[in-house]
Amino acid sequence: MLRDERVGLAAAIAGFALFSLGDTVTKTVSGNWSPLAFAALRFCIGAVFLGLLLTLREGRRALKTEHPLLQLARGASLALATLCFFSAVFIMPLTTAISIAFVAPAFTALLSGPLLGEKVRPVTWVAIATAFAGVLVILRPNVLALGWAGLLPLGTALGMSLLVIANRAAAGRGSVLSMQFFVAAGTAGFLVPFSFIGHASGVAMFALSLPDWTVVLRSVLVAITGTVGHALIYYGTTRAGAATIAPATYVQLITASALGWLVFDNVPDLATLAGAAIIVVAGMILWWDGRILASTQER
Repeated sequence: MLRDERVGLAAAIAGFALFSLGDTVTKTVSGNWSPLAFAALRFCIGAVFLGLLLTLREGRRALKTEHPLLQLARGASLALATLCFFSAVFIMPLTTAISIAFVAPAFTALLSGPLLGEKVRPVTWVAIATAFAGVLVILRPNVLALGWAGLLPLGTALGMSLLVIANRAAAGRGSVLSMQFFVAAGTAGFLVPFSFIGHASGVAMFALSLPDWTVVLRSVLVAITGTVGHALIYYGTTRAGAATIAPATYVQLITASALGWLVFDNVPDLATLAGAAIIVVAGMILWWDGRILASTQER
């Protein structure tokens, strides 16, 4: 492996590990504040920081987009993923929530046909079926224990897959920094009203109150880990290429399992480990098939 690829891969691994660190901090808020409000605060902080940085680097004009509906679609997709994920980690082990959320590439492959007009290859159908088999292995005991709330990580996976598809449609329509700002601002725009809707629902977990200063500090930490993590992954992609760093995403699962065990004493059960392994195999099938397709197109 060339030096650039090693540096890029190391940066991507660090980025994905930071995501798990942020997820761990998020779970520590459980019982202290509404997950919807915490998600809204995290993205409001991120949007303000990115907006200021974007203004300094590209001027005020960069804060306006020529494609508002597309940016709204990106924000709505990430809002769905965040609402479901933050709620999920408040009520279930971190490893369980992240394992199921890793089915997102299968959702992306499934939806890219009707939404982007891409042809779904036979091996892709095999990977999709494998991924959902892994989800069923993990979900069965969790749905029995938690009810319909056990399906929340599937909402995360769906939201992330829709975000990936929307990102493909938005490619080349602005700088990387502006794309980060628009998605953060759009997500915050959806999450703020949803936090009030959650409060009005009467569900105790979503009740709003003035947050403790430690909750605000943790929200800042999650915003920082998310923003820096995305920056490291982007840097890694530019140095090593998307295909090289793609498998590094599973570092997030390993790190989350370790942190869940150390911080919350959540030892993954056999169903979670087995299901996660099946989902990882499905993801690797999609990754390998993507590499073969890319090499064929280059010839």
